[in-house]
Amino acid sequence: MFTPEIIQRFEQTPTPFYHYDLGILKETLSVLKTEADRYNYHVHYALKANVNDTILNTIREYGLGADCVSGNEILKAKECGFESESIAFAGVGKSDREINIALDNDIFCFNCESIPEIEVINELAMSTNKVAQIALRINPNVNAKTHHYITTGLEENKFGINMWELEDVVNKLTDLSNIELIGLHFHIGSQITDLSVFKGLCLRVNEIQEWFVQRHFTLQHINVGGGLGVDYETPDNNLIPDFKSYFGLFNEFLNLLPNQQLHFELGRAVVAQCGNLITKVLYVKKGVNTNFAIVDAGMTELLRPALYQAVHKIENLSSTNNEQKYDVVGPVCESSDCFGKAITLPETQRGDIIAIRTAGAYGEVMANGYNLRELNEVLFT
Repeated sequence: MFTPEIIQRFEQTPTPFYHYDLGILKETLSVLKTEADRYNYHVHYALKANVNDTILNTIREYGLGADCVSGNEILKAKECGFESESIAFAGVGKSDREINIALDNDIFCFNCESIPEIEVINELAMSTNKVAQIALRINPNVNAKTHHYITTGLEENKFGINMWELEDVVNKLTDLSNIELIGLHFHIGSQITDLSVFKGLCLRVNEIQEWFVQRHFTLQHINVGGGLGVDYETPDNNLIPDFKSYFGLFNEFLNLLPNQQLHFELGRAVVAQCGNLITKVLYVKKGVNTNFAIVDAGMTELLRPALYQAVHKIENLSSTNNEQKYDVVGPVCESSDCFGKAITLPETQRGDIIAIRTAGAYGEVMANGYNLRELNEVLFT
């Protein structure tokens, strides 16, 4: 991945910065589209993973729709050329302003999570003489077997409508003249690497869909969200997620009705492996049990390790000397500002270039200005 020419460019670029390999992104999109098109599946890219303009424009060129979780993401999707009829709007706390943005842009679908939300959408749609298309986000109570911060499909989570609420929801819909129910929506979590979890989701969706069929609801689509994980620890072995097995599993186990569409909302699986956070070693400090490689990137540039103990492969691109163990840490005055403990690296010294891999998702988009720190310009190769 990192040729001598690319490393030389890294050395000449002010750090820290995000680097995106557009070749990997395009290869990922090509494989994704091939496997999704095999079953005529519809894939919406989850903007929350990365909203870099070049990334979004590339994704749109491959024909993906947009999955948005804020009004500003809807506006960004439109700005980058995504068609309104391909935009789904999810989120447990949509504001009036955001709902009006979605209505003004005639989006494909609101993924709704409560009766109060549906009532507000109906009221705002009525005021503009529009009918809002919605899908009900249902909590299937399926364990995603992932970090508890990114599990979203259990009854204990804040997301979705629980099964015992469905009768009240469908009864309420009969009173709302500016709402059209067109689908069901599910999303059980993120960074799911055990595909059997998705089999469990399929079987649960089949049961829930049958509940609606028995009540004579004809739904245009099912949306099973996203959540497909990537290989953070050995990215070079698995640069492209196993889309073939992923989509094939849904084809095998999910029972769609005649002419019913299946939609996905993938983010991390699309962009994670194409991105790297590039940083430079400021100091090497000797400790009691380990040495510290202090770099100029911090939790301000990549929050995931501090937020939920995420693991990223860390590489020294400047050295091939004898290996030692280092805690790779940032400059922020927080003990959680640590990218990895006891990481085996070539002997490291001031000025070495460090690559923190698989940072294309939830990296740049979550960067913040704590300590008034600034992120440098992005580099594309």
